[in-house]
This record gives sequence, structure tokens and C-alpha cells, in this order.
Amino acid sequence: MNTEKIITLENVVKRFKVGDGEFTALKDINLNFDKGEFAGLVGPSGSGKTTLLNIIGSLDSPTEGTATVMGKSISELSHKESALLRNHHIGFIFQVYNLLPVYTVYENVEFALLLQNHSAEERKKAVMDALDWVGIADMANKKPAKLSGGEGQRVAIARAMVKKPQILLADEPTANLDAENAHAILQTMKSLNKELDTTFLFSTHDEKVMKYMDRIIHLRDGSVEKDEIINSKSSSK
Repeated sequence: MNTEKIITLENVVKRFKVGDGEFTALKDINLNFDKGEFAGLVGPSGSGKTTLLNIIGSLDSPTEGTATVMGKSISELSHKESALLRNHHIGFIFQVYNLLPVYTVYENVEFALLLQNHSAEERKKAVMDALDWVGIADMANKKPAKLSGGEGQRVAIARAMVKKPQILLADEPTANLDAENAHAILQTMKSLNKELDTTFLFSTHDEKVMKYMDRIIHLRDGSVEKDEIINSKSSSK
């Protein structure tokens, strides 16, 4: 695995206004992630997992400290620069698939490429490659209503991976799946991690997901409780 640091978090603090006071969601987070890691943020609800993913994905910025993603300080990016970072380099997978019901599987996946300067022919190849990666190329013309939960999540993965992002952020991606579909989805993600050297970072409290991780960061009350290397290929503290 490449030892290039693709994500660096230094003394990251995140506070939110709550009424007349404030709530500290993240407290002094210091973490590094190498290119090609397959890592998980693990902890109970309210531990700060999603807040941290949102900062890494440039959907939010730290109140204090520095979050550097692909060499760019998140706090210093304009809205346009943040959008460019997400559109070209970061993929997102959520527990709710957010597929557009009026469009086909093909069109849902292609949507991620429309903001980039690709020809129709380039888009077609990229979409079909992405659908092939997740094993649903034969469903390209189906509408989301005709898909099972596992198939819908595969479309969501294809949509996130079609632009070959450097980083993929997955927030509770198996929460709505049964055990069989969850394992199939995780095996697909693991294969894509190896094939494309994409950095995968999960937010989860699902033990099924944890079994696939090479590294687990345990969060509690907004702080890192433990940073655990499961597989020695991930050497990134």
C-alpha cells in the first residue's frame, strides 16, 4: 500500500450552537490516513463519526484545528473549491441510497459524471465499468423501484466509484441490509479498494463491517479512544 498521507487531521475540534450554548462534537482529533486504507470510525451514536466524515468530505469544516485532504486545508476552501474536491476526488455512500426514482440505474450512476468534462462515449464506458465492478451491468435500464435493497446499495456504490475517487466515505452503508447482502457489499468494496487503491473510510457500529476493516478508530464522546491496526498492511498512525 502507498504510504502517501491522503488525509491529515490535526487538533480538530468541532462545536455546534445549541440554543444559547454549544455542543462539542469533536475534541482534539489527531489522525492520519494513507492512500489505499480500508478503515472504520467506530462508536455509539453521538460519538462524532458522521461529523468527522462530513469534515473530511468538505461538507463541513473544523471549528478549531486543521483538516487537510489531498493537500488542501478544508477550512481554507471556498464553496466552489469544496465542490470541486468532492466532484472529482471524493465519493459518498450513505445508508439511504438516495437514488433518483425517475431515472434508470444507468442514469443514476451517470449523474455523478455530468459535472465533469467527459464526452458521452467516455461517460458510457465509465458507467458500464462501474456497474460491472458491482455486478449489476445487466440492470442498467431498470428503475430503482424494481431493485432489491442490496441491488440499490450496489447502484449507490457504482455511483460513488464511477469517477474513480481518491477517497470514498461510507456512512453506515450496511444499516438497511441483511447479513448476506451486507457481506456481498463489503466484499465488493474490499475488491475495489485493492483494484483502484481508493481510500475507504467507514462510519459504523456494525460488527459485520468491522470484520472487514484493516484499521479501526474507536470514537467516544467526540474523542479517539483507541486507534487499532487490524491488518499490518495499514501502517498509518
